[in-house]
Amino acid sequence: MTRTLLSALALSTALAAPAGALDLSKMTTEEKAAFGEAVKDYLMQNPEVLVEAINVLEERQQAAAVENDKTLVDTNAKDIFEDGFSWVGGNPEGDVTIVEFMDYKCTYCKKAFPEVEDLLKKDGNIRLIVKEFPILSQQSELGARFAVATKQVAGDAAYKTVHDALIGMRGDISLEGLKRLAEDNKFDADAIIKKMNTEEVTAVLRANHQLAERMNISGTPTFIIGNEMLRGYAPEEAMAKIVAEQRG
Repeated sequence: MTRTLLSALALSTALAAPAGALDLSKMTTEEKAAFGEAVKDYLMQNPEVLVEAINVLEERQQAAAVENDKTLVDTNAKDIFEDGFSWVGGNPEGDVTIVEFMDYKCTYCKKAFPEVEDLLKKDGNIRLIVKEFPILSQQSELGARFAVATKQVAGDAAYKTVHDALIGMRGDISLEGLKRLAEDNKFDADAIIKKMNTEEVTAVLRANHQLAERMNISGTPTFIIGNEMLRGYAPEEAMAKIVAEQRG
């Protein structure tokens, strides 16, 4: 019997054996060395086995991550979907909810924005919740505080106006620019600016950061679609597919 065949038999026996059936502790030093060499020889001559094993491992890890995310969503469902302070858009009575953790200085949040808007328009039965999650810079924090303050002072429609303006903004976010944005839209700029650094606004951002920490969210955009998490940007078609899967 050739050495290659012996190696293959040794490896296949090791892989196919039930847990505990191959007890290396009962092997002599020489037997362990021979077994190790046999496995090494087989893998060197059949490297595709390693690729297959790595692919299987990655698939199992991805499946485990998806299940873990679903558990996180279920555990934190009330704070995700019914926090009482986040802006709700789309169809408030929609049968599927998309939640977005976003940052106004996030390039991929800006890229995702028109695609999410288009998906909501085409579908007509999706509820959207926006979670202000400023993590990238002081300008991110400034924009988020302004948006939350606008909602608290002037209501949901005003929030949507400034949210759309901020997500479409390409330059720096400054206090002067934010005040001008409020004035241009006939909002009470002084009241909004005054509100920005209050505990009421801080509490919203704190709650969002605490929720993100519990959900292991560290980047933007992060979407929750039904009970599935999408960590990062995805094109509209991919999001639509997840929505359809959530509907069963």
